[in-house]
Amino acid sequence: MRVCYFGTYEASYTRNRKMIEGLRRNGVEVIECHEPLWFGTDDRVQAASGGWIRPSFWLRIMKVYCRLLRKYRSVGDYDVMVLGYPGQLDVPLARVLTWLNRKPLVLDVLMSIYLIAQERGLTACSPCTGWLIYGLERISCLLPDLLILDTEDYVAWFQKKYKVDPSRFRLIPLGADDRVFQPASIERDDGLFRVLYYGSFIPNHGVKYIIEAARLLRNETDIYFELIGDGPEKAAAVDLARQYNLTNVTFDDWMDQEELVSRAARADVILGTFGTTPQSLMTVQNKIYEGLAMGKPVITGDSPAVRRVLIHGEHVYLCERENPLALAESIRTLKRDQKLRQFISQKGRHLYLERFTPCVLGFQFKCYLEDLLSSQKRGFT
Repeated sequence: MRVCYFGTYEASYTRNRKMIEGLRRNGVEVIECHEPLWFGTDDRVQAASGGWIRPSFWLRIMKVYCRLLRKYRSVGDYDVMVLGYPGQLDVPLARVLTWLNRKPLVLDVLMSIYLIAQERGLTACSPCTGWLIYGLERISCLLPDLLILDTEDYVAWFQKKYKVDPSRFRLIPLGADDRVFQPASIERDDGLFRVLYYGSFIPNHGVKYIIEAARLLRNETDIYFELIGDGPEKAAAVDLARQYNLTNVTFDDWMDQEELVSRAARADVILGTFGTTPQSLMTVQNKIYEGLAMGKPVITGDSPAVRRVLIHGEHVYLCERENPLALAESIRTLKRDQKLRQFISQKGRHLYLERFTPCVLGFQFKCYLEDLLSSQKRGFT
């Protein structure tokens, strides 16, 4: 099978790297026909906040697509085109190209760009932008032959929001990249029980509840919180920690991947997400799978999406969302019970190897693509 991975997707984004690597490990030839459009999350936020109105933005899009079309001419024959994340903007062009070549088109949706804009308050600030994003995403769900998401809950949301037939979706979990996240032993003699959070400081992650849990645990001086990342809610989190005069919390900006993995390796517990936004409740986040891959006990907020793939007290430790007391008690429980930590670590790592490596995910993806190709061939004959 020859797959054209097409579009302006974020090449460095972990989902795209895992999907491409997974296909290649399963014998699929992947040709990347890619041209960068975005300069990161902040760039996309700026565009969604009204930057799309500027002529310079549309000129930039035209130049990017001209370069992309030049690359496409050299791709040659392929069996199926896949749009990586975020690929909603690329769907109309990709659909025309695949119609002309009578090839199927697949979109790895991963997340709703409309829902993300809504949760960040961008649609409220600019209703016109909200309608534009909504319309773009609705079209992007209707045109491809196959849509990929990670959970049943997200499929149900798309069905309700855009009236998309759920039979057009296939599920592939986020998983974790085993080229990066592996068990590692780092000896420490500081006597601290390190609790690590890394990720974006946005509403669905519920970082403020982590700070409140740190406040509740402030007198247990051997419990230490490390928070790594950035985002719109980071300043508020730092201010809250200062307001409480917390000495058991440190904040760091994003660091290179090698250093981040090193920090995760020396942590005793990795934290997931604790917000109750739709995005948070419908997804099992990257950091959860990465903790499993490293053989680390993970504490995260409870949700039906999480419970469909992970068992509380076996693969992960769950607690009530938006509840700092429940989070603090979960940290205390794992700190006191080393056997439970080891049990969760081992079971989580085993489940990861069984179901969430790039090779396993790539095999799932390959099977979906083969089924799509078979059904299209039957339709042509």
